[in-house]
Amino acid sequence: HWGGSPRSVAFNAQWFRLAVDPGTGEIRILRSVHAADAGKVMNPMQCRGQVEGGVAQALGATLFENVRLDGRGEVTTAAFRRYRLPQYADVPRTEVHFMETSDAIGPLGAKSMSESPFNPVAPAFANALRDATGIRFTELPLTRDRVWLALDAAGGG
Repeated sequence: HWGGSPRSVAFNAQWFRLAVDPGTGEIRILRSVHAADAGKVMNPMQCRGQVEGGVAQALGATLFENVRLDGRGEVTTAAFRRYRLPQYADVPRTEVHFMETSDAIGPLGAKSMSESPFNPVAPAFANALRDATGIRFTELPLTRDRVWLALDAAGGG
């Protein structure tokens, strides 16, 4: 452990296959796969729901969410009503796989899943986007406009 109380860590991995329209920058998620080391999975349906929710939340941050700040650090995003969040049609079905291990610290060998499925989504998505376009994106959100501008600058739009 890293000082303080011992804790268990849930490890997660994410993979996407994407299609990108070079004329518009529109991204389609063709496949989404998530793997989690959750220790002993005591309630698979609930744990699967936690993973699916974490992936959906992270896709919002990856593709849409953009809180704007001014030079003083104050939020300038106009209104939450117009703030883009993922909708049902934006979230793909995610294939979920559990690597059952036994954790010495967690109750009955389980690990806390909480929001850990969120963590690998943006990097996995950016890597899949690089594979689809040949362009490395390093800034979020990965909006259609941002993708189209990069494709156009690279001569592919």
